[in-house]
Amino acid sequence: MRLKSEIWVKAYLRRCTVNGASGVVVRHGDDDAGAIFIKIVRQDFMAAVYAPAPAGLDDADHDRRWVSRFDNGFVPEAEAETLLKREAGFDSDLWIVEIEDRDGRHFLGDELLP
Repeated sequence: MRLKSEIWVKAYLRRCTVNGASGVVVRHGDDDAGAIFIKIVRQDFMAAVYAPAPAGLDDADHDRRWVSRFDNGFVPEAEAETLLKREAGFDSDLWIVEIEDRDGRHFLGDELLP
């Protein structure tokens, strides 16, 4: 059984804060099972977006796992925003969490799949 989205987001924001980054919930999705998208913004206004890994991929059914939505990692922030707006159009229950970290750290550890 997976942690509720709301609880996972709160814990993730805490992890980021403890490590010196600031984060906010840009879009509040379904408390129980909303998909979570994470946008990381560096000081040069380049952004990365991490999305839920497809179901069935390396325990993604039971634990939250993440994949980068851009092959090159970081893209101009406007490009990341376009992607997130498109995703929100498909899924009204999704969360968008934005982290500002000047070095572009994502704080996902081994939850991030290659």
